[in-house]
Amino acid sequence: MSRIVTLAFTLGIVVATLPAFAQTDLEAAKVKLFIPYKDYSQEDNQRILRLYDGLRVADVSDGMDVVGLADVGVVDPEIKTLWRDTDNFSHRIIGIAVTARYVPTNRREARMDPQSIGRWYKEITSEAFQSVLFPGAILVIDGDEDGESRTIGSSNILGWKRRGMLGVVTSGGLADSDEIIHNKVPAYYRRLARGIRPGRNELESVNRPITCGGVLVRPGDVVVADGDGVVIVPRERAEEVAKASVQFLDNVGLERWKKKQAGQKQ
Repeated sequence: MSRIVTLAFTLGIVVATLPAFAQTDLEAAKVKLFIPYKDYSQEDNQRILRLYDGLRVADVSDGMDVVGLADVGVVDPEIKTLWRDTDNFSHRIIGIAVTARYVPTNRREARMDPQSIGRWYKEITSEAFQSVLFPGAILVIDGDEDGESRTIGSSNILGWKRRGMLGVVTSGGLADSDEIIHNKVPAYYRRLARGIRPGRNELESVNRPITCGGVLVRPGDVVVADGDGVVIVPRERAEEVAKASVQFLDNVGLERWKKKQAGQKQ
């Protein structure tokens, strides 16, 4: 289940290579995916992120306007930061999207005993995206319709951080907010939720295009988040957006950006 969906193009037909639970090759051939997955090297990820170093959501939003992407990528303001650090700005994150989608389940258990809970976490509502997290990643979760499910809690978010994740953005639920704030893990969320995932939601996909706050997010897109909210930059436009955004930094931010860029070139 942790295998990323890959794509093959044969005779113009998009064929999906699905995880082990696909019943037959014939069924897999009937699945048509029209937005292909593209893998980016860590070297290219870091090159792009250096261009965004020091940029704010407002700067990037203005840069998007400049290159003709007005109102593209601006995530619904209901998805906001869980905490703010106005001394060191450690709640701000700029990274590369890894995506996951949880959907409401239509399954029910007669009794949610420990064995059932364990099976759900392992087979139905897993965290298969953990294997594809990397330093500089931001996990973006589409969980808008999964109700009271607390997809994110204090334990698993720290585990994701240990794998290199910078922070998480979700259109769904979050719990253990006191501990997450205490541990200073950047988190952008829509609502608080208290119910465990088993019996409430299922993991639908990893590293496929999702929507988050009304915005298309694909794996590899650039995510910028701060106290003003979240903006998603299409990867194929990321370099020109970054260059267009620099002019909107305030004087202090511009000087800081110039020093960082100069230091990176040495």
